[in-house]
Amino acid sequence: MLKIDKLVVSYGVAPVLREINMAVPQGKIVTLLGANGAGKSTTLKAVSGLLKPLSGDILFCKESISGVSPEKIVKMGVSHVPEGRQVFPGLTVEENLKMGAYINYKPKMVAEKMAMVFDLFPRLKERIKQLAGTMSGGEQQMLAIGRGLMNDPKLLMLDEPSLGLAPIIIDGIFDKIKEINSLGTTILLIEQNANLALSVSDYAYMLSVGKIAMEGDTGEIRDNKNLLEVYLGGDH
Repeated sequence: MLKIDKLVVSYGVAPVLREINMAVPQGKIVTLLGANGAGKSTTLKAVSGLLKPLSGDILFCKESISGVSPEKIVKMGVSHVPEGRQVFPGLTVEENLKMGAYINYKPKMVAEKMAMVFDLFPRLKERIKQLAGTMSGGEQQMLAIGRGLMNDPKLLMLDEPSLGLAPIIIDGIFDKIKEINSLGTTILLIEQNANLALSVSDYAYMLSVGKIAMEGDTGEIRDNKNLLEVYLGGDH
C-alpha cells in the first residue's frame, strides 16, 4: 500500500532521512522504531505531505505522492495522528470529530464514521458535548485517533500514541489499535515503547541517524535484545 524509495528529507542543509526504503503492506501494522531524533516523525510528515522530500519517492496505492499537497493526500486516504494529540481544545468532541472529515464531508458518511468511532471509544460518546481541552490525556488520545478515522482512511499513521499516558490507559489504546487494524485499516506506528509496539505489529523498521539500521518480522526483532539496546538504549 505504501512504499518509500530512497527518501531523502532535510531541515535546511542538515539531512534527516538518508535514502530510506520502507514498505507498509495493505492490512498490516508496521512499526517504525528509533531513538529520539532518528527521523521517525519526519518520515510520517513526509508521507502526509507536511515536508517535501529532497529526493526519492513515496508511493501510495502505486501512485506517487512525493511533494503532493497534504489536502490531496488526505483525500487519497491517508490520516496522520500527530505526536501530542493536537486536538482542538476549544471545540467539543463532536466538533473535533467532524473536523476530521472536513475534506470529504458527506453527512451520511460522517454519521456512519462517528457511530463507528463511538463503538470503538464509548467514552467519547458520553462526552460528545464536552470541550476537548477539559478532557484527560487518555480521552484526548482516543479523540485524536477517532478524528483520524473520520476520513475513512486506508492508511492510519500514529505518532507516539502512548506518550504521557498511564499504563492502564496505554493498554486500552493499543487494544483499540489492534481492533482498528482488524476492521481493515492499515497502520504505520511510531511508538516509544518498543516492546509494546512490537507486540501489536507484523513488521518493524529501526531508524538510526536517518538510516534504516535493521528491519524484520517483529518476533525476530523483539528477540534480538542486543540490537534493541544498541539502537534504542535503555530498558525497552
